[in-house]
Amino acid sequence: MRSAGESLVGVGRANRRRGEVEAMIDGHRRILCLTLGALAELETSFGVDSLADLGARFASGRLKAVDLTRILGAGLRGGGNRLSDEDLADMAVEGGLAGAAAVVRDLLVVTFAPGDGQQKGEGSPDP
Repeated sequence: MRSAGESLVGVGRANRRRGEVEAMIDGHRRILCLTLGALAELETSFGVDSLADLGARFASGRLKAVDLTRILGAGLRGGGNRLSDEDLADMAVEGGLAGAAAVVRDLLVVTFAPGDGQQKGEGSPDP
């Protein structure tokens, strides 16, 4: 049985062409996606004036733990998961800090990178 905060969205496979990534968070497979609403949430959270400023902020590579939580939280909500940043802060991401950073990296790549978000050597794109 699913808890109130858990979404059925995490059951399927992520579609990178739609900007989705998949992560194991607190023992559950979840889909994350930086939708326009999630990006607007991040613009406000980071106090930037545009998507370009948001992208530049992320490209700096200088993210704090609270930044990772904000990005993961927005991505989870964009993927249909009903979780607050506070809920997420108490959850375990598979792979720990390195795993959380990898999920954020993948999420930012599929959102901001030109093309389908596939980097060289990542294998074939999702169908």
